[in-house]
Amino acid sequence: MQITYSVKTDVLYMRLDERKQPVINRRVSDDIVLDIGEGDKIIGIEIVGASTHLNLQNILPVEIKLAAGVST
Repeated sequence: MQITYSVKTDVLYMRLDERKQPVINRRVSDDIVLDIGEGDKIIGIEIVGASTHLNLQNILPVEIKLAAGVST
């Protein structure tokens, strides 16, 4: 599992399955989008406004991976 968080956009994304596969996005609320993969399994969860829904101090830091060209 991989968890990424953007302070700039306040979006937390949890990737549950690392395999590359086609996904369908299903919005379950204004702030939560599920990525549904093969076999109708949830492979990712996006939470918009994460700091208002979660106690990020209990979740982060996990492991921070920066995309190429991104600096802190």
